[in-house]
Amino acid sequence: MGRITAPTLARMLGEPDSSMPAYRWLFLALRSLIANGRILHGTALPSERDAVLALGLSRTTVSRAYAELRDCGYASSRRGSGTVAQLPGGPVAGGAEPLPLGGFGPLPGNQAVDLTCAAPNAPAGMLGQFEAALHELPRYAAGMGYYPLGIEPLRVALADYYTGRGLPTGPEQIIVTSGALSSVAAAGRAVLGRGQIVLAETPTYPNSLLALKAHGARTAAVPIGPQGSDLDQIAAALGEVRPAAMLCLPDFHNPVGTLLDDEGRERWAAELDRASTVGIIDETCAELWLDARPQVLPMAAFSPNLVTVGSASKSHWGGLRLGWLRAPRHLAAALARARMSMDLGAPVLEQLVLANLLSSGQTLSEATRTALRDNRNWMIGELARTLPDWKPNLPAGGLSLWCHLPQPRSTALARRLKAVLLARRLKAVLLAPGSTFAVEGHGLEHYLRLPFAQDRAQLEAALPAIAAAWAQVVV
Repeated sequence: MGRITAPTLARMLGEPDSSMPAYRWLFLALRSLIANGRILHGTALPSERDAVLALGLSRTTVSRAYAELRDCGYASSRRGSGTVAQLPGGPVAGGAEPLPLGGFGPLPGNQAVDLTCAAPNAPAGMLGQFEAALHELPRYAAGMGYYPLGIEPLRVALADYYTGRGLPTGPEQIIVTSGALSSVAAAGRAVLGRGQIVLAETPTYPNSLLALKAHGARTAAVPIGPQGSDLDQIAAALGEVRPAAMLCLPDFHNPVGTLLDDEGRERWAAELDRASTVGIIDETCAELWLDARPQVLPMAAFSPNLVTVGSASKSHWGGLRLGWLRAPRHLAAALARARMSMDLGAPVLEQLVLANLLSSGQTLSEATRTALRDNRNWMIGELARTLPDWKPNLPAGGLSLWCHLPQPRSTALARRLKAVLLARRLKAVLLAPGSTFAVEGHGLEHYLRLPFAQDRAQLEAALPAIAAAWAQVVV
């Protein structure tokens, strides 16, 4: 169990809110820190005496705030530890992004580090965003609650977001979905007939391919070059295969992490138009820059025939379960019909939360961006120390490293670590081998995706286990 010191807590709390009683401010601020994961479940809070000295509050104020925390389930009293932060009911296991690995996460009770998932945790302040949205909810509760294309404030906010990025967009071009995969699936239904071909770079994000295949599409692959999208090979494949659609990831490609410049985007869009192929542009990672904000336009700025897919899962929080389509005007009706064939709309409360976040200019929080950058740099340094033969890339954005292994043993490594999991030992690690990201479902054995979005403590536990397993599988 960890412990937070009183001076550290004082820095995290900031200045008191004089508009409410001091005990109430302290209770609400502490509850927010715990609910948002800034004070972890099981962390011992400072003693009342230490808190009084560090915060400059009375003993009565601190005692009452701690009591309020205990009453609402956000703290408990433990002999020898004092007041301990907790989440009501305890943290829920799982919640990670599933990949097609034959399972849905670790066994109950196992403490595996899940590195099949590349997604950040909820940022600080998410609880407050939901509380604010609750005040707006009554306006929508007067009706039946169905908004198949999204509530108007969110569609306006998303249209303004694209316009601000240099792609003029009206709210009528925005279709809200229940996530990026729903958006990809809707786009596939709108532009692909059963048995038609969708072209994709390999490696690529496997869940998007599954969403398209579920509609009956066939896939064809074009390899990514060492520096990212190989436009010569893409042009040749478009001319030879003549696919009805192509899945494109120009923004911090998952899993490779590369970013395409404007010149490349313009050429890619022109090649798609020349082949009469509809580009499905996955911008899920567009806001995940780590070093400097990229000075590029959305790819749809270079052609009126591109369908853009976006999501709040990586830039805000996966628990919002919200995505969207930015539709070309001539495809808007077809995309809307396809979307409505899947479900009748996303939850209103979450849409209000996202609308408020976008309207205030918030995408990836600075705290999250800093933590991701630090984790990336730390992981690259640790790999150089413990696995010097591995060659990770240095992505300017995204959530993972794409590592080149000295031997084609990616699947063997993942299986070795999974065997540790099935034996129910501690420090087991779940990995997605390179073949998971291959369009063909096999190959890429020289590659491994290593996410760095998890808490540093999890990564620190995972890398030694990976290094030990690697020593056992190399020949």
